[in-house]
Amino acid sequence: MFERLRAAINAALDAATADADPRSIASQMREAVLEAGTSVGAMRDGVERTERQLQFQRQQLADAERRGRLAAGIQDQETVEVAARFAAKHRERVEVLERKLEAQRSELVLAEREYGEMKTQLRDFVRTRAATDASRRVDAAWRDLEAAGGERPETDAQDEVLRSRLDRAAREALAEEQLQALKKKMGKS
Repeated sequence: MFERLRAAINAALDAATADADPRSIASQMREAVLEAGTSVGAMRDGVERTERQLQFQRQQLADAERRGRLAAGIQDQETVEVAARFAAKHRERVEVLERKLEAQRSELVLAEREYGEMKTQLRDFVRTRAATDASRRVDAAWRDLEAAGGERPETDAQDEVLRSRLDRAAREALAEEQLQALKKKMGKS
């Protein structure tokens, strides 16, 4: 079941090209994650059901064994044989249910892990798409501003020259302050 859901997530991610509708892709991924969550819940219910069946069969086994011991104590051979048959039947069911429960628990662990991975993929996709959409909007705004005659700070050569000159002036002013402080400290002002 999870292979089909994993395939749905991967198909949605593969379809995530620049011209694909991110909302549609995110919607497909959300549906797959919701279905996976429902499946994990059903698997948990199955584990609980098997645990209850196992507990019931263990109790039936204990009762059959107790009846056999009681019958043996009063020398009732027919009841001893019937109790032994019932005990054997319940013992076999207990063994089968124990193996079934072990397999269900292992499968549940795998399913929960895959479900967590699917949720992480969805969250990452939504975050990446949101960042990409915001970046596209910022780029579009700058293109509009440049079309209106403005310049983008990182593309404005005069701005870079001005920034360089300001940085140099700030460094020179700091050096001059330090020199004056040093002269004052040495008494040569």
